[in-house]
Amino acid sequence: MTEAPAFTVEVDHNSYLPVDANRVDAVVTVTAADGTAGPAPASEVLEVIVIDCSTSMTGSKIRAARQATVAAISELRDGVSFAVVAGNHVAQQVFPPHGTAVAGEGSRTAATRLVERLQADGGTGIGYWLTHVGGLAREHPGSIKHAIVLTDGQNGESAQYFANALAGVQGAFTCDCRGVGTDWRVDELRTIATALLGTVDIVADPADLAADFRSIMGVAMGKSMADLALRLWTPRGASIRFVKQVAPTVEDLTDRRTEAGRQSAEYPLGSWGAESRDYHVAVEVPVGAIGDEMLAARVSVVRSGSGDVLGQGLVTATWTEDTALSTRISRGVAHYTGQAELADAIQEGLAARKAGDEPTATARLGRAVALAAASGNDGTARLLERVVEVVDAPSGTVRLRRAVADVDEMTLDTRSTRTVRVRGDG
Repeated sequence: MTEAPAFTVEVDHNSYLPVDANRVDAVVTVTAADGTAGPAPASEVLEVIVIDCSTSMTGSKIRAARQATVAAISELRDGVSFAVVAGNHVAQQVFPPHGTAVAGEGSRTAATRLVERLQADGGTGIGYWLTHVGGLAREHPGSIKHAIVLTDGQNGESAQYFANALAGVQGAFTCDCRGVGTDWRVDELRTIATALLGTVDIVADPADLAADFRSIMGVAMGKSMADLALRLWTPRGASIRFVKQVAPTVEDLTDRRTEAGRQSAEYPLGSWGAESRDYHVAVEVPVGAIGDEMLAARVSVVRSGSGDVLGQGLVTATWTEDTALSTRISRGVAHYTGQAELADAIQEGLAARKAGDEPTATARLGRAVALAAASGNDGTARLLERVVEVVDAPSGTVRLRRAVADVDEMTLDTRSTRTVRVRGDG
């Protein structure tokens, strides 16, 4: 693999605890320094593009999907392994006929020619698609493995089959999911993106697909390392309550824990380029006496399953009677606690609105408006205004809009987990 980028691990937390307190909250900022490592060698990268070719894609959608796939293919670096898959009730390999091809002028041209002939027919079996990509990924151990999945409809498989298929490919590749139009389910694609450490978004207008695919592939081509993990060591008697990615999006990693030796566990971070992400880590520790100090957790960035430490930070705890010290709230912890609550409030509010529970919908979406205003999350605030009439943002006083376009509701739901970073002002 390519030389590891230099990671910095910065810990933002109030280490001072009051008498009888046993929880330490910290925001951990992990940064891969720009310029320390370029993109991974092309020979160590796999890209798979999966296009929904079910009957519902007939017309402008399939035309836009063809154009978007061609745009993504054009962004492939020479030497990258790739494949294009047409998905309906099964997964049909478009190019190459089997396995993967190596990107070059000839293979890109051949793939483009076949993609331009794609037609829409059949049902939707997303579990089949993911299983097929998993098989391709297993042929490229040690590589950065990434897929784009596009659909316009709801999965037609049984819930159990889909769940089994998704579990079978977890950790095999990362996946960015896109829904075109408004007939697909946000929760389905979010489930895939969360499990496979990718993104989910709506492309309401098929005409915007090509630009979106080009952007996704551009980011993928800049990745420099695969299979990173956050390794947390805690002393005897301490435990990890939760680990959440909180920027650029909210993703709960707590249940993704794997044991990594005595008193250590790893949480997957996926593939990285030159970027920075924030994580909220909550640690429960044995209560200490006044004046006691302890190391609550050692946070390391590692290659998953290896001993290679690429960056490290410390979470400490000190018990004090000084309330001026113990009552300070870390700005990062306070901010991201609000951002996580914002995502929950939006999703709960939209679910209540869909169920006809107007009081709950009004209360939760009102809370979301207040949180978005307080944190400076202007993008989410604008999306909320399409679903509610804002009477007073700071207090969260809103009225539900009687007529809301499906695209506005789905866009708010899809982008509810996007966060803004802590503002630099005092």
